[in-house]
Amino acid sequence: MTHHHLPFSPDQLATLAARHPTPFHLYDEVGIRKNARAFYQAFAWVPGGFQNYYAVKALPNPHILDLLRDEGMGGDCSSLAELQLCAAAGIRGENIVFTSNDTPAEEYRQAHALGAIINLDDLSHLDFLQQALGGRLPGVLCFRYNPGPLKEGNAIIGKPEEAKYGLTREQLFEGYRQARDRGVRRFGLHTMVASNELNPQYFVETARLLFDLVVELQARLGLRIEFVNLGGGIGIPYRPEQTAVDLAAVGAGIRTAYEQTIVPAGLAPLRLVMECGRMVTGPYGYLVSRVLHKKAIYKNYVGLDACMANLMRPGMYGSYHHITVPAREGGPRKVYDVTGSLCENNDKFALDREIADPQPGDLVVIHDTGAHGHAMGFNYNGKLRSAELLWQGGTDVRVIRRAETLTDHFATLDFPGLPTGG
Repeated sequence: MTHHHLPFSPDQLATLAARHPTPFHLYDEVGIRKNARAFYQAFAWVPGGFQNYYAVKALPNPHILDLLRDEGMGGDCSSLAELQLCAAAGIRGENIVFTSNDTPAEEYRQAHALGAIINLDDLSHLDFLQQALGGRLPGVLCFRYNPGPLKEGNAIIGKPEEAKYGLTREQLFEGYRQARDRGVRRFGLHTMVASNELNPQYFVETARLLFDLVVELQARLGLRIEFVNLGGGIGIPYRPEQTAVDLAAVGAGIRTAYEQTIVPAGLAPLRLVMECGRMVTGPYGYLVSRVLHKKAIYKNYVGLDACMANLMRPGMYGSYHHITVPAREGGPRKVYDVTGSLCENNDKFALDREIADPQPGDLVVIHDTGAHGHAMGFNYNGKLRSAELLWQGGTDVRVIRRAETLTDHFATLDFPGLPTGG
């Protein structure tokens, strides 16, 4: 269980919680930076350079994006808001990849205005983009390949042939041909076929698949692919018995594939990029909550002041998140359902989970919430989104997002008697 130790002591956490009302998401800046550097080190060998475009949807906070930009990362965006967050954090130009998914014309225009690399999701989007940009296409374009049954998917993303994303092989070649004939001169190739995958070999196989395609595109269409985007999907060990992906092994495996395929074809140096979000920040986020009630009926329950509005993954996907009670670890343990206050029976952080037996008022930490945690929040039942804090060691913490208020919640309503304008 070494990867579920807390970087802060129970006393440090108690001090933070005395100053900042629970629940809140707490992110470990030192851990995030150290992890980002290890990621880049694993791909330091890439002759054409390596960059990770952080998946903004995982943790869309400009303070985090600014930190990651400082570590050399770009931004992977799929909406107007995400583009604007990147721009505000100083991530601009070709440090942004905009991956279309049923995208409105205005969002294409904004991405183009920022100089982002546009990654098209369908053959028909070529015409749509050209019209959106007043009859012109960008100087650089990328297409998203869906390998269908050639590549197994995984539990979260499903079978590629049942996914709504990307172009078939035949469409891919046609897309590049059309783009080339319309004056596009610089090209990238992208796929994304897994989410939260822990098998390192999976990513090596994906790279081989794309490297073979790069060689074939050059041979058939005379195109030079400038960069290959291997997608994201590197998982994290949510469960104590799971092991983190060995980034160095992934990097070494992809290097072998590169040297066997790209180098002999004379296509080096090829730039490699990824768009990982979860593995960059996920393990370094913690949802800190407090026990409100304990209840014993047909089962034993621990009720928290957080709910699935603060962390949707367990209720939505049945996902596992490790839970610790810092002040009680090492003491008696008991099996509980750990629940929130939403009027929905799936508002449970854990089912039949043995945890350190807490008392009302105890702080509880839900681990690995640094990706798809706060970001997936919602306001059903009038629940307000929590604050986000950036922990910088000791008792040093920065509020990088304040908690919502009822005034925020009612701000879009025009009705007498509701709190507004505060």
